[in-house]
This record gives sequence, C-alpha cells and structure tokens, in this order.
Amino acid sequence: MSGAIDNALMVQGTTSDAGKSTVAVGLCRILQRRGVRVAPFKPQNMALNSAVTVDGGEIGRAQALQAQAAGLAPHSDMNPVLLKPNSDTGAQVIIHGRALANMEARAYHDYKRVAMDAVMQSWRRLQAQYDYVVVEGAGSPAEINLRDRDIANMGFALPNRVPVVIVADIDRGGVFAHLTGTLDCLADDERALVRGFIINRFRGDRALLRGGEHWLETRTGLPVFGVLPMLTGLHLDAEDAIQTQQAAVAGERLRVVVPVFPRISNHTDFDALRAHPQVDLVFVPPGRALPPCDLIVLPGSKSVQHDLAALRAQGWDAQIARHLRYGGRMLGICGGMQMMGRMLHDPHGLEGAAGSVPGLGLFDYDTTLEPEKQLRVVQGRLLPGGEAVSGYEIHAGVSSGPALARPAVELEGGPDGACSADGQLMATYVHGLFDAPQACAALLRWAGLAAPQALDLQALREHSIDRLADCMAAEIDIDALCGAGIAARG
Repeated sequence: MSGAIDNALMVQGTTSDAGKSTVAVGLCRILQRRGVRVAPFKPQNMALNSAVTVDGGEIGRAQALQAQAAGLAPHSDMNPVLLKPNSDTGAQVIIHGRALANMEARAYHDYKRVAMDAVMQSWRRLQAQYDYVVVEGAGSPAEINLRDRDIANMGFALPNRVPVVIVADIDRGGVFAHLTGTLDCLADDERALVRGFIINRFRGDRALLRGGEHWLETRTGLPVFGVLPMLTGLHLDAEDAIQTQQAAVAGERLRVVVPVFPRISNHTDFDALRAHPQVDLVFVPPGRALPPCDLIVLPGSKSVQHDLAALRAQGWDAQIARHLRYGGRMLGICGGMQMMGRMLHDPHGLEGAAGSVPGLGLFDYDTTLEPEKQLRVVQGRLLPGGEAVSGYEIHAGVSSGPALARPAVELEGGPDGACSADGQLMATYVHGLFDAPQACAALLRWAGLAAPQALDLQALREHSIDRLADCMAAEIDIDALCGAGIAARG
C-alpha cells in the first residue's frame, strides 16, 4: 500500500447490500467519539431514498445517516453524484445536490468524465475541512463491465490513493469465494490499496470460522480486521431495499398497507411505523391484492404517471375505492398526494411523453410538473391538533385547487396538503411525517388506533448507531483498519 493516504478509508463491498453503508455509519460514530473531525463521502450513489441537505441539495439517505453518526448536518459534498432511476435504463442525474438532467445509461457513461470533476471538487473540500473522511463505494469493484470510467469504486480510490477495506456478507453464503474473487478481478495497483477485509452478518460459533479466516489471510496476505455478528433490530435508514422487520406487542394493532410502486421513493417515511409495536405495516408488491386494513398510504414516487398507471394495472384503484367505501382511511405522501388529485400534467415531458393523465380524483386539485425541483427542510404543525412536524420536501410537482383550502399541515412557509371534509382522506408533500413522536401518535389515532404510544424515531436511530458502533469497536481492530493517524486518538 505504498503511497496510500492516511486520513481516509474507502469501504467497498463484494456485492450490493454487503454492509458498506452500515460499516461506514459505525466508523463515523467511533471516530466522532474519539474527537476526530470525520465526514462521510460517497462519490456516486444510485438510490431513490434521498435527503435534503443543509445547503438545499439532495443526497442519498445513507450519507445523511452517516453525517448524523459523525455529528454533522448533511451536505451535498457528501454525495456529489446521485442517480435516481426513472426507468430500467435511465436516471435523473443530480450533481452537487441539484437535478441536472435525465440521462440514459449510455449518455451518462459518456458524462462520467464531467461527473468525476464534481466528485473531485467535493473530495478536495472535505479533505480540507475534516481530519478524516470515510468513503463508501457503490455495488462492487469487481463489476468488470462498469470499470471503464468508474468513479464509484477503484476509479476513485486509485487516483486519490485512498486505502480500501472490502466488506462481505457471510449470511449470503460463499463469503471466501466473494472475497478472493473480488481481489482476483482487481488490477495489481488496485489490489495494492486493499488493507484487508471485514466479514459481516455472522451467525453462530465464531470458533468455527477461524479456520476460514486463517486460510483467507494466508491466501491473500491480507488481514481480516474483524467479524461482525448479525445485528437484528437496528433502526437505520435503508438506501433502497425495503426492510420489513418490525417489532410486535400483544394487544390492539393498526394495520397499515403501503403499495410498492415500481419507482417507489423515500420509503424511509415508514421507518417509524415499521418500528412501532402497535402497527402491522404491510408493503404490498406488484402481483398481490391490497389486504384489508385500517390505513392505506400512497408513498412517494420518482415517476408519478408511470407508477399511477402501474397502480391501475394491478387493480389497486378498485381495491382503494372499496377500502374507502367501507370507511378506511387513506394518506398520500408527495407522489402519492399527486396521484390522489384530479389531473396530473407533464407539459415539459419530464417523466416521459408530454401530456396529462387523470388522477384518482379523491381531491379537487391538479398537479403540474415543473423543471425546478422543490427541495427544503420544513417544520410546522399537524392540523387540526397542532402536533409538531418536521421533515423535508423533494418534488417537482406544483399542486393547485380548491381542496388545498383545507390543509393537512401548517408549515412555517404556509399551508401544505389537503384533508377531506369527512376526515377520511389526507395528503401532504412532507416526507418524515411519522418521525416526530406526537405527530405519529396523532396520525395513528386518526387512522383508528385508540391509545397509540409515542415512538421517538430519532432516539431509536441514535440508539442503533451507538449499538452498532459499540459492536464494531469490540469486534474490529479500528486502529489497524483506519491507520496510524487514528491510533494516536484512541
């Protein structure tokens, strides 16, 4: 690893969802506890779960969580390139927090040289401001078809001489093949940057793994810095995968159903419900009917017209009508709010062919997509009870119509959303509506839960970050992993 820098570490993985984001969260909290001014960084991210930054930009939620672990407000430099897929071959390209354009995969491949300039600008700023930077890769460095013009893994690490640790998920099986195979796919100068390995999600007797660890170290000449156990019950923001684990308690439970659109976005809105012991949260994938429930929530969407067409193709519109006919409640968030109106207009062709389509007609308002995306952190109160709400808005649509005269939320900047006169329907642009304890309890009471408990999602996240950091500090040689400059701060 001759010439590698000592004030940064890049966490790469053998596969997507190997645990890169989780390891980066734990490292940020461990270093922050030591008094290190540490910042997270992901050169390029592809995710539909995003967060609004302190500078009014948009980044992946994983980097926002890592910023929380580091004791920082999220900033667009922490994820300078964000790709939000809007089809199987295309995505909205967001540079330094701002939407640039929709690009097909081949067009973006040609654009990567420009994107790398944005990555390097952010990298230099973070290097100048902080003692240490925890860098997260994307997918796997062994994806040979993506090596040309790579800016997400070794294409970033190599020119910047950033040392690398490779994380593998043993719960998938084949962990030693994953690790040795990944190394074999790297060029010699790339392999020289790899410091060693972390094995993630181990279950069982650690003694039974030691022979494999010894074989791996002998074969590769690189250390296994530690083995992390399978940690269940962590409440950490998911980058994209929908997590369905949830707590349960005996007694009355409210069933909440969320249809899973093809381009569902910001499903972290439901983390508080997933964690709530009195809520039975059900994500319904395509191909399944919406089950009987108390509350249907239409989530955010990256492609509202496309997802609305998918909703109708599944027959979910008729099932929603039946749910409402029998007195069930319904909430729409962001894209879900737009679907609940009379019409969706896309005059600029932002989500496909220019034109208009009818919405579900549950509220008397129309939505028009505009080129300029609305990005803001918001605070206010839930109506009519006045419970405190804090969250964020990320949307390109602007809604207008008589139904908005009866808002769901009063924000510092003005009213938002709509409520039906009979109280059965609610819609809002605010993401994070369930995160504040009293607002969550009020919404569950509105949906039919007689005595809802208050659940503090922020406190749960902090507890989960600390639990993760405690485990990593006990199981991983942090000084050896992060370098000599960190060891002095132990």
